[in-house]
Amino acid sequence: MASISSPLLGLLSLLFLLPAVAGGSSGGIRLGIVRKPPPELPVFREAQAFRNGEGCGSDRIHVTMTLDANYLRGTMAAVLSILQHSTCPENVMFHFLWSQFDSRIHSNIHSTFPYLNFRVYRFDDTRVRGKISKSIRQALDQPLNYARIYLADIIPIDVKRVIYLDSDLVMVDDIAKLWYVELGDKVLAAPEYCHANFTKYFTDDFWSDSVMARTFQGRNPCYFNTGVMVMDIDKWRQGGYTQKMEAWMLVQKQKRIYHLGSLPPFLLVLAGNIKTIDHRWNQHGLGGDNIQGKCRSLHPGPISLLHWSGKGKPWLRLDSRKPCTVDHLWAPYDLYRSSKHSFE
Repeated sequence: MASISSPLLGLLSLLFLLPAVAGGSSGGIRLGIVRKPPPELPVFREAQAFRNGEGCGSDRIHVTMTLDANYLRGTMAAVLSILQHSTCPENVMFHFLWSQFDSRIHSNIHSTFPYLNFRVYRFDDTRVRGKISKSIRQALDQPLNYARIYLADIIPIDVKRVIYLDSDLVMVDDIAKLWYVELGDKVLAAPEYCHANFTKYFTDDFWSDSVMARTFQGRNPCYFNTGVMVMDIDKWRQGGYTQKMEAWMLVQKQKRIYHLGSLPPFLLVLAGNIKTIDHRWNQHGLGGDNIQGKCRSLHPGPISLLHWSGKGKPWLRLDSRKPCTVDHLWAPYDLYRSSKHSFE
């Protein structure tokens, strides 16, 4: 039998010495669970109704996003931007994932977008319990950040393809153009950034391991951002991609091979084997790096989607009256009722 350390023994002894507390007793020490009050949710203005233009058929465009109270303002702005720039907004079906039911968030969506087509699903965060490793930023460690790995197990079986989007972005083009990207035999489409130093996404322990270093053998791996992805859910299920990524998450628990939350499992399994699409569909990094979130400028070239990946979020910087120049591109989509930001 394993021995128990002295400090732990002392703590256990103290617990045994505490007087028992009966349900109706007024004496002694009452031990109970202190429940953290739910965060106060922002209140949003009602968005205008967006209707289909001429020539819209009945084909659905399925968009998946997560619902987090801390990012709800970003989610609302993203939804508005998608509807506003869509030729067939009534054909867009939103699939929202949350880790626990919150009727306030559900009501918020209904009151802000009365005509929105959407469904909400619970992501069981016990799926990732024991599989998440501490990363360089706390926000990346939240279970909901890993929900994108489990989409094929959550989304209804009759949905064959989805566009996964983060909550810190706005669409400035017709989402149908992204929806109809030809995937061919690939399970996922996203912009690739082959100029980025791919080796930095993994630790020295990974690259020094002769077996792990051969992971990308036969592939030409490039970094891609998982905040904007077109995913073939059928192929994902058939290929067992969730299980493949879970396997790498378990390796990470035994030997630290990366630092960036849910991104590296995607890279380990799919980098060099995705359908690459134009960079215009993910002008990412507008939130700066993951440590300081300093301001960044737009990359040259056409833009269809602006993405504030990184530590800095536009709504927080605007509220602090210390916005970056690019944050003013997000402000017109902000439905927050108390927002006083300029629409310039």
